[in-house]
Amino acid sequence: MYDRVMFRKKKKEKQKKKLVEVTKIIDDERLEENVTAPKHTKAELAFKKMQEKMQTERIKQKASLTHKQRVEEFNRHLDGLTEHFDIPKVSWTK
Repeated sequence: MYDRVMFRKKKKEKQKKKLVEVTKIIDDERLEENVTAPKHTKAELAFKKMQEKMQTERIKQKASLTHKQRVEEFNRHLDGLTEHFDIPKVSWTK
């Protein structure tokens, strides 16, 4: 039992480290773009800024969930859908 607890703790620590590494990489890329980027209009800069913000949020969201949690969330989504799009039963006998 002790091994399982340590394994879970190590796994969580690995996930946190991975999240920190991803955010560092994204920050480094932003700094490099700011140094070498040509001048853009205000609208283009605002658009790029929003795109980057949305992308980092998506990455953080994906890194925060385990595979099991994603599968459970997907199953809940499928349960909420109507059966309108299901393939109808086709039988020649009835």
